[in-house]
Amino acid sequence: MSEKQIFQPNAEFAKNANIGSMDEYNALQNKAIENYEGFWGDYAKEKLDWIEPFTNVLDESKAPFVKWFDGGKLNVSTQCIDRHLDTRKNKAAIIFEGDRGDVQTITYLDLYKNVNRFANLLKEDFGVQKGDRVVIYMPMIPEAAYAMLACARIGAIHSIVFGGFSSEALKDRIEDAEAKVVITADGAFRKEKPYMLKPVVDAAIDDNSPVKKVLVVERNHEEVTWNKGRDYSYNELIKNKSTHCEAEVMDSEDPLFLLYTSGSTGKPKGVQHNSAGYILWAQMTMEWVFDVKENDTYWCTADVGWITGHTYIVYGPLAMGATTVMFEGVITYPDAGRPWSMVENHRINQFYTAPTAIRVLHKMGENEPKKYDLSSLKVLGTVGEPIDPPAWKWYYEEVGGSKCAIVDTYWQTETGGHIISPLPGATPIKPACATLPLPGIIAEILDPATGEKAEVGETGYMCITRPWPSQIRGVWGDEERYVKSYYGDVTKDGKAVYFTGDGARYDEDGYITITGRTDDVINVSGHRMGTAEVEAAIKKHANVAEVAVVGKPHELKGEGIFAYIVLKSDDGVADEVAEMKAINSVIKKEIGNIAVCDDIVFAPGLPKTRSGKIMRRILRSIAKGEAITQDISTLEDPSVVAKIEAMVKG
Repeated sequence: MSEKQIFQPNAEFAKNANIGSMDEYNALQNKAIENYEGFWGDYAKEKLDWIEPFTNVLDESKAPFVKWFDGGKLNVSTQCIDRHLDTRKNKAAIIFEGDRGDVQTITYLDLYKNVNRFANLLKEDFGVQKGDRVVIYMPMIPEAAYAMLACARIGAIHSIVFGGFSSEALKDRIEDAEAKVVITADGAFRKEKPYMLKPVVDAAIDDNSPVKKVLVVERNHEEVTWNKGRDYSYNELIKNKSTHCEAEVMDSEDPLFLLYTSGSTGKPKGVQHNSAGYILWAQMTMEWVFDVKENDTYWCTADVGWITGHTYIVYGPLAMGATTVMFEGVITYPDAGRPWSMVENHRINQFYTAPTAIRVLHKMGENEPKKYDLSSLKVLGTVGEPIDPPAWKWYYEEVGGSKCAIVDTYWQTETGGHIISPLPGATPIKPACATLPLPGIIAEILDPATGEKAEVGETGYMCITRPWPSQIRGVWGDEERYVKSYYGDVTKDGKAVYFTGDGARYDEDGYITITGRTDDVINVSGHRMGTAEVEAAIKKHANVAEVAVVGKPHELKGEGIFAYIVLKSDDGVADEVAEMKAINSVIKKEIGNIAVCDDIVFAPGLPKTRSGKIMRRILRSIAKGEAITQDISTLEDPSVVAKIEAMVKG
């Protein structure tokens, strides 16, 4: 298979697809270009149930702080639940499969009752009100979705922290959001063994914490410490709560959630998404990109701690009234046949996962898909990083039976939903290529120097040149950082435009291939880790004087973390293996297992300019085994480059 091969949409599938041809795609995109506000206004009226209609589609008067659907009032919880009750109350909303194989089917009526009970608990027992921040630190269990939707129902702003993050990382996010409540679980199950979350929460909350109450879902029933007056059992409090809770009337631009993401500085950014625009695009992309139909069962393997889980496990599927699968466990346990067994058992139609997972499943169980009935599959998706052609080929042929479209979706925490992706019934697909912007997304690859559209084959900056409804609305508590992070690098026609931080290039057909980050962010298994955040953690090791972290290609993760460390002691270390373990232990404590270094080199120094700037481009080249092409004569100590190269090679 060549990257230049083109795979046409399945003709039978295209007949009933929501967008079934390139003519339909082009007509929609042309409509958006010709009448941008009309395009979005029509869809907002069609897809959303308004309590009060909006009076203005888009206000750019204070750009980049924009407003969508101003004057409109709605509630995201009712978009996802209440409006389906007349026609879908007995339909499965969530199919939950636990790590140990336990299955629970939650109908839309069940979901309504559980979310309302949860909302009443937060209001009545914890005093949570509109605008309060609630941190959710949960495993992949239905109560995580209930918590999200309960916050949306009462107007509280939820901030989910991935359950793999450490107590220090959790503490930072709690304090930045000034959260008054944490919702967690005692733990959950992983590879049939219980693991704990509550002790991490205990370590994150001290006497100065803004958190006054902790709600604990008892999932694995392991013994935990209960702090009297602070900690409460969800299982006990929920029993007598009413199944009716009046939904708070929210403005279109009221915040829905915060989600913290790494940046090029040490402090994580609280990405803020608002109500109407976010839920509109979540639903539209579910319908367009996955082509989910009324009787389909859809599975996204992500964790709700990441934006993929927010948009494509909970909000998007439920907004359109779909059946979404939620999985607690590890997709390679008890073996690499686990996901294919689930596809067969639940008759899953759309399967959405990360290239890292695809590579692992390929490596561990190349022939496993043949053992299962995967005939229900219609659309396969990838998310988080570009997929390489060998993984694409195996996914297409062995999992999809050479009949399923692979939608290689490109988007970010900040975009709220997909922005560039094939449409399964319309787009001719090129392996490992994101293809074209979705209708309504005005995206261009720009030359950073001139602001002009990049030439075919030339790498430029991936930008979005018009606001779109699901875009980030700000960095929590830091307007200046929002502008600097996303609107400070590229201009078009003299106007600052949104820069994704990624490089990209056009091919001769106008298709877009994403080439990777242009800033100091590493994409580990589809999760963005700021180099500054990792470096700050490593510096907490007592013997570290200086550190520089870069990304290095990794067979399974896509990118691994490579650290160059200068020690305080001139004598080096007696046991490098022990020192590496100690440094990774610090990283686990400060951030979590996801940020551990795959490679560590104890360097004699770092390549710096005379002004003290570390030349990470040189370090990236060394990590990749590439020849150094940069001019090193201006470095403070040019000889350090050869010394580091010799250490890495040796």
